[in-house]
Amino acid sequence: MSKQERWSELLELLAVAGKLDVEEAAVSVAVSPATIRRDLDELAEQKLLVRTRGGAIAHGVSYELPLRYKSSRRVSEKQRIASAVADLLGAGDVVGLNGGTTTTEVARALVLRAGGPAERGEGSSGPMYTIVTNALNIAGELAVRPQFKIVVTGGVARPQTYELVGPLTEGVLSQVVLDVAVLGVDGVDPLLGVMTHHEDEASVSRLLAERARKVILATDSSKMGKRAFARICGLDRVDVLVTDSGLAPDMAARLTEAGIEVVSV
Repeated sequence: MSKQERWSELLELLAVAGKLDVEEAAVSVAVSPATIRRDLDELAEQKLLVRTRGGAIAHGVSYELPLRYKSSRRVSEKQRIASAVADLLGAGDVVGLNGGTTTTEVARALVLRAGGPAERGEGSSGPMYTIVTNALNIAGELAVRPQFKIVVTGGVARPQTYELVGPLTEGVLSQVVLDVAVLGVDGVDPLLGVMTHHEDEASVSRLLAERARKVILATDSSKMGKRAFARICGLDRVDVLVTDSGLAPDMAARLTEAGIEVVSV
């Protein structure tokens, strides 16, 4: 296990329990207590936790993993999902992407699709995709690529997810029209719909969905049947769900009954 993978595991344990004990963490991560102590010291230096005698605690009551540590979780599933989502998008589409690890993988999959002359088509000119996003990391990865026209919303940056939120973000999105909105989410419930942990991110994702002709959810199966604090929209606004093969058959059936095309990869 690499240091980044170990740190991701420690931070995930901390997010669940709110505190860590060195000895217990060493057993969970299968390394020595000395290694755990060094890891906790380094994470404390980065202000990701608070060291205590014998362990560590989270900074506050509300704690979430920064995007760079979430990115090492369920990587293969997210890459398969991203590739399948990219297959659903056509050249010339105006695509809205919210922030998150799965939508970041979607952006990377689109880079591969747009990479060569065969994909772009003989005699083509101009960008292959127009990407509208409130995610600074996605914009940064795509901005140097001539195959993409990048529209970045304004707003206030959230350091945990690199997303821009707030009235400035919503002001820009209210002036654009999207062919497709691709949304990463934190929960999908058959009754309550699509959810995320933060109300400001939910507002942006809701507006992306409202401005789009088609809405695609890109999320791994661990989010299915889960609830989160802030509602984005109902299932009636969703056209396609792309997820991994871990989706439970009964959940797939309920989503299909709701009129959603379910793609499991």
